[in-house]
Amino acid sequence: MIRPPARPAPAGAVYFSLLGPLTAVRDGRPLPLGPRKQRLVLATLLARPNTPVPVDVLTDAVWPDDPPRTARKNLQVYVSAARALLGSTGDDGRDRVVHGCGGYRLTIGEGELDTLRFRSLARAGRAAGERGDLRGAARLLREALDLWEGPPLNDLRDSSGVAEEAERLEARCLTVYEDWAETEIELGRAAVAVDGLRDLVERHPLRERLRVAWMNSLHQSGRQAEALAVYDDYRQLLARELGLEPSPAMAALYRAMLGRGRAARPPAGDRDTAHGTALPAAPRHFTGRREELRDLLALLGSPDEGVVVVSGPAGSGKSALALRAAHLLGDGFPDGRFHVQVRREDGSARTPAEVLGELGRLCGVRVPTVPAVPAGPESGPAAAVSQGAEDAWQRWLSLHRALIVLDDVPDEAFVRGLLPRSSPSSVVLTARGQLAGLAPVHRIALGALADGEALELLGKLIGPGRLRTDPAAALRIVRACGALPLAVGVSGMRLAVLRHLPLAEYADRLGDPSAALDELVAGDVSVRLRMASGWQDLSPDGRRALGRLAGPAQEGGFTLHGAMEALGCGERAAIRTVESLIDAGAVTSPTGEVTAHAALYEVPRLLCLYAREREGALTPE
Repeated sequence: MIRPPARPAPAGAVYFSLLGPLTAVRDGRPLPLGPRKQRLVLATLLARPNTPVPVDVLTDAVWPDDPPRTARKNLQVYVSAARALLGSTGDDGRDRVVHGCGGYRLTIGEGELDTLRFRSLARAGRAAGERGDLRGAARLLREALDLWEGPPLNDLRDSSGVAEEAERLEARCLTVYEDWAETEIELGRAAVAVDGLRDLVERHPLRERLRVAWMNSLHQSGRQAEALAVYDDYRQLLARELGLEPSPAMAALYRAMLGRGRAARPPAGDRDTAHGTALPAAPRHFTGRREELRDLLALLGSPDEGVVVVSGPAGSGKSALALRAAHLLGDGFPDGRFHVQVRREDGSARTPAEVLGELGRLCGVRVPTVPAVPAGPESGPAAAVSQGAEDAWQRWLSLHRALIVLDDVPDEAFVRGLLPRSSPSSVVLTARGQLAGLAPVHRIALGALADGEALELLGKLIGPGRLRTDPAAALRIVRACGALPLAVGVSGMRLAVLRHLPLAEYADRLGDPSAALDELVAGDVSVRLRMASGWQDLSPDGRRALGRLAGPAQEGGFTLHGAMEALGCGERAAIRTVESLIDAGAVTSPTGEVTAHAALYEVPRLLCLYAREREGALTPE
């Protein structure tokens, strides 16, 4: 049976269900969805609603091994059939499935797709719980769970692409079930959850949060011996299968039950830090980024999202945003929040083995030691140990809901083995580059602060009274800093020490291109060193190109024609070079869609100044 839409749908509207076999109804009547390959295309589009789905993803879902030469044309036929089935959007009559640069995008509303309705109810339930409305939370979460009709897309799981989407959906359901069960236990209604938790533990025996909820429900129902047996069975299973121990929080709960304490679950503070929380101090002067912070909190607060990439130029405040969000999200990650710096102090990248080892120590994972191997493809025993370390980490992620911040990632290859494949944990990656090779991920791009935000940050450091003495000079200072939080912060720290220095004089110093980077130093914090680290990330060809583009960029940006002149190359080569610099985070482009010929490209001012400094040092290699 397919659950009805959240709101009455207009006559003729189609309602789709993925939470079970793929089905659709129109006006209460089942619809034929066509042959299997057509259903695979439809399922893949519906699994990623309102998001571009690359053609390669659709191809892999339909032909995972050996796509025919006519695959693209066949996909067009299947998509055309989907358009006919879906009809047009209600507001402007446009097709629901459109093709753009990112692939095929299906537009569909919450009242037309059960997974969207499920997500909306789950979010509303969590929000109610955070407000203290536990009864409302339990009702909404239960309503979300009632949309499920069995394993999602169970009729199409022989396609590996669809199976991955189905596993993600199932992981979301488990997380919501855990939320619901914990809420019922807190309300003193554990009996309603006992049987369901037992069934889920039998199907997912290694999922610790389910075990903890089952222990609590049995304990609250007066079944003390059974609750203790749940822990003993789990401890033996973990040791036998994975060589792991239950988390400290679960062990503390077990000890409390042995003592017949009154608490039926660990106190909130302990649950927030099941393995401890390893975060640097929250940024003291975090300013602005309200929209980006709201988006990041919403993404990380949802069970649907696993990886978020926060990208932007050096000094744009990526780390501060990620840490701010991590400090605000303690309740959502009962197994801890952890921060790992991917680079050393000199800006060079650590090895993935070093980062994985630190993650293991922080999270209590027994990660096999990975010996150093020569550069190039791994082989022999070293590769086996490396794979074993990665497998141990993935097992831990699959059993826990934690937040991992990997700060200043150099490239995609570095983190692929560290990201959750299908788990309740979330990872935030900060990077100067776009990490375009990672998918599926959500992306938040940071640029310069707005003038008002940059002035607010400067005022926090030098005092609002001093800021008001010469607001025009203060505005010149933040604009000379490119309105980047790092540079504005360094200016504020410097002016806080040099109390005698008029703002206008310091603005004049920063306005001099030959002296600006010399002025942006406060103690051991140097903007030039941060720019140098980003410069070293570029290839020799990228440095050479950026050095040549810095001139026209400093004069207010450059067009494709200007890039061709500066680089001394043709149109295609210029487009490839500029787009590679965009991918590396060295060049910014317009946020809206615009042709390459009409776009105005920019280089952040301070990186531009550093590139001009380096231009004379560039020699052919």
